[in-house]
Amino acid sequence: MVAAGSAHIVPDRVAVVGAGMVGLATAWFLQEAGVEVTVLDREGVAAGASWGNAGWLTPGLATPLPEPAVLKYGVRAVLSPSSPVYVPPTASPRLLKFLTRFARNSTAGRWQTAMEALVPINRQALTAFDFLAKAGVEATTYEAKSFLAAYRTEAERSVLLEEIEHIHAAGQGIEFEAISGDDAREIEPSLSDEIGAAIRLHGQRFINPGEYVQLLADSVIARGGQIISGVHVKDIVDEIRGVRLVTGDGETDPFDAVVMATGAWLGDLARQYGVKTVVQAGRGYSFSVPIAHVPAGPVYFPAQRVACTPLGDRLRVAGMMEFRKPDAKLDPRRIDAIVEAARPLLRDADLDARTFEWVGPRPCTPDGLPLIGATASPRVFAAGGHGMWGITLGPITGQLLAETITTGRAPAELAPFNPLR
Repeated sequence: MVAAGSAHIVPDRVAVVGAGMVGLATAWFLQEAGVEVTVLDREGVAAGASWGNAGWLTPGLATPLPEPAVLKYGVRAVLSPSSPVYVPPTASPRLLKFLTRFARNSTAGRWQTAMEALVPINRQALTAFDFLAKAGVEATTYEAKSFLAAYRTEAERSVLLEEIEHIHAAGQGIEFEAISGDDAREIEPSLSDEIGAAIRLHGQRFINPGEYVQLLADSVIARGGQIISGVHVKDIVDEIRGVRLVTGDGETDPFDAVVMATGAWLGDLARQYGVKTVVQAGRGYSFSVPIAHVPAGPVYFPAQRVACTPLGDRLRVAGMMEFRKPDAKLDPRRIDAIVEAARPLLRDADLDARTFEWVGPRPCTPDGLPLIGATASPRVFAAGGHGMWGITLGPITGQLLAETITTGRAPAELAPFNPLR
């Protein structure tokens, strides 16, 4: 198929490797352009970082992960299993390389540059969710009737207030108000008396991420797409007659193009196509608990790096950043650290009645920016490296990447995210 007004050949058949939010959104928007899609995943829909995360749709807070505050933890802190940011003492050379580059990008100047790069795509993030809803994806995004960042003291709160100033300076708007601990408890009785100050954010949303991604997958299938689970893609071979996938069961027929949306495993396939940026798993943990008063929206404890989201009649409690192999076993010490951090800050939450204890590998890059676009092959594309913002930015990533694949022209918003940078 040839695109109107250009010599670009629109691919008829595209394979998407990865059935998380980013991969499925890309598949859906490719279908919107008339492309036949096949999605392959080594486990299944939302099996990686998409299932158990906090589910926040917060483009106002979608900021680069490397930031000056990270450097303040120090070596002793990051080696402690109870630290919000944890590096195992047996770090591999590859991880040390990532951390060195991550540290170099954790300066105020580089954070500001990266923040300015994210602003154009952040502005469109919620619009992409609205597009999916209007087009028939039967998944709900919930307006956050309240969204509170809660602190013990006003001094602790000043860190986020300062960051919001920098966010505004980069050109991104976010509405908020600073309130007292008493005002915060009046809005959310689930907060304990330990809370002495808070920030109320406006215009944010949240989802049940596992449910949303599954319904997005259902829509892809209903529109004629194929989703194949239990397939480990070991290699991508680009040759004259098309792009073949080498799997544990053999080789596929050629596709016209392939999208790599494999999350924390992105580098395994992308390296041979000129993607030199290290994609490191920054693992997050979560669990669900009963609570006497389910909050009307997300509650965030920034000083402890603990995020809480109401899902039905329970509260999902998530947190931590653990730089470790993506498929390492769940470390119960990290769950314990979240419990002990959250216990004094929540009222009437039964943190000992935990269910769905989970760990998922967020795909992090050293500069805090995702990898979206063509690689050294014009038929092999990368879509990943969003860090903590794969849920928020997944649909807009899919929309813009599908536009790139079908028109041969990358939107300006994607320029900072060139996989070959």
